[in-house]
Amino acid sequence: MRKRFPFILILPALFLASCSSLYMPNVPNAPLFTESGELHASGHVSLRGNISFNTAYAFTDNFALMINGSAISQDKEKKDFSQKMVEAGAGYFTTFGKENNRVFEIYGGMGTGNSRRVLSDLTYDGAIPYESQDITFDKFFVQVNYSSTRKRKLNLFGEKFPLNYGTALRMSYVTMDKVKMTGVTPLKEDNIFLEPIFFTRMRLNENFQLQYTTGSNFGLKNRKYLTAGNSVFTIGAVYNLGGRKLK
Repeated sequence: MRKRFPFILILPALFLASCSSLYMPNVPNAPLFTESGELHASGHVSLRGNISFNTAYAFTDNFALMINGSAISQDKEKKDFSQKMVEAGAGYFTTFGKENNRVFEIYGGMGTGNSRRVLSDLTYDGAIPYESQDITFDKFFVQVNYSSTRKRKLNLFGEKFPLNYGTALRMSYVTMDKVKMTGVTPLKEDNIFLEPIFFTRMRLNENFQLQYTTGSNFGLKNRKYLTAGNSVFTIGAVYNLGGRKLK
């Protein structure tokens, strides 16, 4: 029980820290391609309701394109928050290892998005807004993906489902483009975010997998609005069409 106590304390801290940022990261795209012509599509939803959509296509045996998007809309008594973001990128992938069952990918790209937050006071007449924050932002990112298959399988309902594990290490540079704020002085900011995630995929059949993702968000600059703290905890579905079957 003592070993679990620090982790229990960390989770609330992560959620509290996530309340102050106007940037919420999406789930990094990890298609894990093996050959030309492979298609990837996935969807993920976080505990806070942030929905991420990722797609990618391998147009050669080593190069691929990706398009990603995310959206969230939260309505709360004291704070409303919404964000929409889209990004595109390209990169290199390869397989290696003794049985060629490990995948390495590196991608880079850019995106754009907008965020809105409205802060309100609760009164007898209901919620009264006192501050609104509207921004549009640009994003540039570089990420590295790695995954390897293991012989471990999950026994569920009398069936055995293969598991594989991976990680995506992304660095994002986010800068405000347009800023509109009421109740405070408008302030343009930028920040560099380190966004590592770790995922587990359970294979249901040749094309479909379920994915659990956990990760963090660290800002290299001390900022008021583009600050770090939005962690990643999501459940999603992954679809891959084509590609070599990894042993």
